[in-house]
Amino acid sequence: MPLPFLTADRAFDATDDVALPFDDHDQWRRPYRPGPWRVGAAALALLLASFVLVAAVIIAAAGTMAGAGVTFALAALIIASALRMLRVGTWVSRHGVRRVGFFSTTTVEWRQVGAVRTAQQPVRWLGLPRTVQGQALILVRQGGEQTTLLTDHSADFLSRVEAFDRAADTVEAWNAEYGVVTATR
Repeated sequence: MPLPFLTADRAFDATDDVALPFDDHDQWRRPYRPGPWRVGAAALALLLASFVLVAAVIIAAAGTMAGAGVTFALAALIIASALRMLRVGTWVSRHGVRRVGFFSTTTVEWRQVGAVRTAQQPVRWLGLPRTVQGQALILVRQGGEQTTLLTDHSADFLSRVEAFDRAADTVEAWNAEYGVVTATR
């Protein structure tokens, strides 16, 4: 007995692209699901945080409040890092496209976007310094500056080529809907 509502990674249907009546395009949304590498790393970080919290309770029970405070602060830092790791990615709304990194966030309004295109180029493997040949979704601003939004070897799309293609198509569709229309003669 299949229970598709219980699975998070069910088959992609054409009806999934249809906007719901309550779908608010003013809210920032990620046009793809976080990948298994990103979710797994965050889960491991939260598991580590639980052990650090247990250690903090043990240290507090032993009577060393300064050590317990430092250990609680370390656990809070690990939890905040895990939550930020889940937030990293590309987000879109009617206002523009937002590239959320671990330490910084960059927002580009659609009127500043010249083009959004997919290109074959060397990309970083899981965000590490090692590069491999892959696909990247590139945002080109009106002034010519380029920003890489997505890669097929990131923590969201490693070994998920179809998911990368869908996400790239979705971001390109948002650009086509809300971006600047250039007249050609």
